[in-house]
Amino acid sequence: MNQPIIFLIDDDPQVLRAISRDLRNQYRDRYRVLSTSSVAEALQSLTELQNKGEEIAMFLSDQRMPEMDGVHFLERAMKIFPEAKRVLLTAYSDTEAAIRAINEVKLDYYLMKPWDPPEEKLYPVMEEILGDWQANYRPDFKGIRVIGYQFSPRSHEIKDFLAGNLIPYQWMDMESNEQGKQLAASNKLAAQDLPAIIFEDGALFTKPALKDIASRIGLNPTVRNQVYDVAIIGAGPAGLAASVYGASEGLSTLLIERRAPGGQAGTSSRIENYLGFPTGLSGADLTRRAITQATRFGTEFLSPQSVAGIEVKNQYKIIRLDDGTEIYCRALVITTGVDYRKLETRGIGDFTGAGVYYGAASTEAASCRDKEVFVLGGGNSAGQAAMYLSKFARNVHIVVRKPDLRSSMSAYLIEQIAQTPNIHLLPCAEVVEGIGESKLAALRLRDLNSGNETEMPADALYIFIGAKPYTEWICDKIIKNDKGFIETGRDLQQYPAFRQLWKSARDPYMLETSCPGIFAAGDVRAGAMNRVAAAVGEGSMSISFVHKYLSET
Repeated sequence: MNQPIIFLIDDDPQVLRAISRDLRNQYRDRYRVLSTSSVAEALQSLTELQNKGEEIAMFLSDQRMPEMDGVHFLERAMKIFPEAKRVLLTAYSDTEAAIRAINEVKLDYYLMKPWDPPEEKLYPVMEEILGDWQANYRPDFKGIRVIGYQFSPRSHEIKDFLAGNLIPYQWMDMESNEQGKQLAASNKLAAQDLPAIIFEDGALFTKPALKDIASRIGLNPTVRNQVYDVAIIGAGPAGLAASVYGASEGLSTLLIERRAPGGQAGTSSRIENYLGFPTGLSGADLTRRAITQATRFGTEFLSPQSVAGIEVKNQYKIIRLDDGTEIYCRALVITTGVDYRKLETRGIGDFTGAGVYYGAASTEAASCRDKEVFVLGGGNSAGQAAMYLSKFARNVHIVVRKPDLRSSMSAYLIEQIAQTPNIHLLPCAEVVEGIGESKLAALRLRDLNSGNETEMPADALYIFIGAKPYTEWICDKIIKNDKGFIETGRDLQQYPAFRQLWKSARDPYMLETSCPGIFAAGDVRAGAMNRVAAAVGEGSMSISFVHKYLSET
């Protein structure tokens, strides 16, 4: 952690050198001493220090300076670092101005020139003032800070991206966070500049694109190798497993992800039925372990990058990215998983990212403290989200069309929900309207038995109403069923187009698509089990089939 700063300013170079020397001799092991003779330079550097998350323990300013007197400088400085102690360096003739400053800028002390010997006239005073500052000092967050408005879809997108990529950040809501307001004011940020992100080195981006954020946090948005043994599209559990096994078995492996690793499982607050973790683990923890493992074995991770299409040329598969980049590989595994289905109900689309969220329980949960929250859906993802949100919200209401949860949710989750007093089940009900102005304020619900409608206050709605495969981008040479899921293996035989597409003498392998050398695993595949463990199993299994395919070519 960086040491707190003692900040000195005096237009007389000799005085500045002398007091800097004396303070460094005494405090260099506990504080950094920064000094300047220019007021303009000082004010500019204060904003830079604030953006970097530095802490200033004390300002020590000369009173008589040509650019600006010391009292006015301290007035400006305290707006940026309001908790710093303030000391005025004065001559005997400036005593009256120093006394006035006690009230004007809450001056902590005025120090008379000269201060020799410092052991008697400087250090005892500094020790008392700095000791008082240390007693109230709480280290500031070191890392990425995001400034914006809570109910802003763009702010939600950035927070969700950082959280999904396991990057710690501090959220500063412009409506409630005083430090965020100070940072915005110091950097002259207007509402139209938000959301803004400040990185640990102080670099500030307004309305940043996700690719810009990715390059700053160390993600790799560009391709290194020309040809890969195997490329994997989608970094959910299946894709992560495939990348671990591919790289560990000596294949040059590329993993491409359009947003953040982990897929839907990565957003889960607690997975309690995953083998080997009796107390459960979060989706983020599982993702972090898998990414670390894959990277250690040599997987190249390309994110965030979206695939626009794939082509086959001779024995090579060509992956075309949205930005026009082409990637060549010998084998391809599609593990793009599924997207949450959108709720096509009046008013809901208006509040997406502003009170209405699709599977983002962990990202926005803290903003639901002591509020009324609704979860739409009766599957395990909905149950896990409800349990997690119940730690923050006043009440969590689970809305389902069925009379109970038994047919769609695991027994352990049903039992936990029943034992949580602030979770309430609303059976045989549906959402018919979202109500609000700039953000969600209420939901209109319909009782499916009586047909009666009720309006209930709602601060947030989390939607888990099933999923659809993310396969719109896939070429016609890969057969999909009527719901968009990729057909593989023996099931391909039922499609008339299969014999026209399949040019190999052998039958397709179990996870192989209608295009030789292209495989599908996890939730994107027709007939998948839709369980994390099953996806991990299919992802690892796909690599064994990749080896068989590569041995043929």
